Amino acid sequence: MSRNARINTLLLLVVVALAVLPLALGLGDHKEEPFTGADGQAETAITESHPDYEPWFSPLYEPPSGEIESALFSLQAALGAGVLAYYFGLRRGRRQGEARALAGSPAADAPADGPADAPAGAEAGSPRTSA
Repeated sequence: MSRNARINTLLLLVVVALAVLPLALGLGDHKEEPFTGADGQAETAITESHPDYEPWFSPLYEPPSGEIESALFSLQAALGAGVLAYYFGLRRGRRQGEARALAGSPAADAPADGPADAPAGAEAGSPRTSA
């Protein structure tokens, strides 16, 4: 197994462990909603510590259910991942193109003494004459 394959396998195992361990260990069993987002937990903590707190503003759009809110968040994450993947892919492609150009392009292989489309026997710099 190559080094890259080992690294990818290890990363995959870490991701699976991060997803499965909280469920397997029962983390959050004592909570009403064990895996709520940080926004909900922050709101609960603020209302417990300062019951008379008034928010400065209200959201522009309040999704009708938690499922729709979760779907919109997932869509936002997917779009962000797509933009990042496009950027890094474009950057890698440009680097590979530059490396190929420096390594040996067809233009670099052409003779330096004259144009590539000059007829056989013609010298560089001499005018073409018809006989």
